[in-house]
Amino acid sequence: MQSGRRIVNIALIGFMGAGKTSVGRLVAEQLRFDYLDTDELIQSRAGRTIAEIFQADGEPAFRALERNIVAELAGRVGTVIATGGGLPADPANLASLKTHALVVCLWASPEKIWERVRNQTHRPLLNDPEPQVKIRELLAARGPFYRQADVLLNTEMRSIREVAQQVVLQFRLGASHRK
Repeated sequence: MQSGRRIVNIALIGFMGAGKTSVGRLVAEQLRFDYLDTDELIQSRAGRTIAEIFQADGEPAFRALERNIVAELAGRVGTVIATGGGLPADPANLASLKTHALVVCLWASPEKIWERVRNQTHRPLLNDPEPQVKIRELLAARGPFYRQADVLLNTEMRSIREVAQQVVLQFRLGASHRK
């Protein structure tokens, strides 16, 4: 971690299906933090689903909405932030999160991700003739950004509770080094 950072939040990054929402809610509960999901906030403000935003305006418009949300998050304290899977692929987003949050990447294999998301209809990036190939392509493209997290946690063989406990521990360790 960079010295001089003021770690007052936790940002969970990683691919869809890695567990950001489930783990994030549990971590927020354990730390008595607020919970914020960037995708939910975008949908709430836009009055449309992410799939509708992608279809009507395209991915670049959605990514612009993400950048606006990330800029606002710098003013938050005591918040667990679950990000959309592609959010950290914008270096400015990742840099901004690192100014105030411990950035934790939740990771799982392409096979486990497919197992977790294959029955979900709200994932616009999976509207592909070969969704498993798409998952591998996106993971390969986003991997270098995910690996820039402060902490990488494999969620594959751990329960949500175990992953949440690891996130809390890493936050407490990171926050104590900043005092």
